[in-house]
Amino acid sequence: MAMDKAIKDFAKQFKYRPKIEGGKVKKYKKYIVAGMGGSHLAGDILADLLLEKDIVVWPDYPPDKIEFPKTLIIASSYSGNTEEALEWLKRSVAQGQPVLAMATGGKMIELAQAKAVPFIQIPTTGIQPRSGLGFSMMAMLKLMKLNDTIKSARGLAKDLLPAEFESQGKEIAEKIRGKYPVIYASMRNYSVAYNWKIKFNETGKIPSHFNVFPELNHNEMTGYDVKDNTKELSEKVIFIMINDSEDHPQNKKRMEVTGKLYKDRGLQVENLELTGATRMEKIFRSLILADWTAFYTGQGYGLETEQVPMVEEFKKLIE
Repeated sequence: MAMDKAIKDFAKQFKYRPKIEGGKVKKYKKYIVAGMGGSHLAGDILADLLLEKDIVVWPDYPPDKIEFPKTLIIASSYSGNTEEALEWLKRSVAQGQPVLAMATGGKMIELAQAKAVPFIQIPTTGIQPRSGLGFSMMAMLKLMKLNDTIKSARGLAKDLLPAEFESQGKEIAEKIRGKYPVIYASMRNYSVAYNWKIKFNETGKIPSHFNVFPELNHNEMTGYDVKDNTKELSEKVIFIMINDSEDHPQNKKRMEVTGKLYKDRGLQVENLELTGATRMEKIFRSLILADWTAFYTGQGYGLETEQVPMVEEFKKLIE
């Protein structure tokens, strides 16, 4: 599916009603989302949204000994063939750790069926994992049995209007052309900043990184204390500050002062406000804007914006 159509249709994903197959699922207080790339992005968002829940994202191979008491492992692989997530499923089953699976198909679903592991098979629509964030989130919430949050998320199907953010995304893409975007947000919005970075990488096909307040004030900012001998390293950077009215007052002040210090040194800073009636809506409105910005960034460089050929090349080289 073309990337622009995937963005325009994104809100429809929250109408999805996942079905657990292969067995019954108990409710747990602790969760580990084991997945890579776009397969764990929904877990990052849920960890930020549901602070009262113990949700850990583990984007790596599992440890040799999987022993997490009172914890449910969610092995997440959008394609169903991600080797790290598959290893989590295999080892969890072998070592008696409670585990569930979610994927669009592939080896993950085959293995879950063979091992009698409950699973959710996400709809196959031809979109990339990073574009299927709504499907993944609804599936994770179903596996976690968080019915109240599911009800809130379904409201996004009508509240999110992706087309409204297209022109703003295009404007931001024009501002950052020829620049290296660095995204900053508060720690509570870690997942938002991380998703912006991922979209610039995979959709825009450009280098980008992110960091969070207050940590970056204790280290990273010193790398942008521009001097004559290092000016050429910083002059191509543009900072995208994601402001949130609900941030800790000191983090708001930190963001404002950091922006001023950067501007005083001739660096470019773009401020963006999180907007929306609920925290969940704020997050996804920002991520839709990120989608459009990354899409028009890639278009501006004449690049294909959907596929990730370097990732596929890498996978073949490590087989």
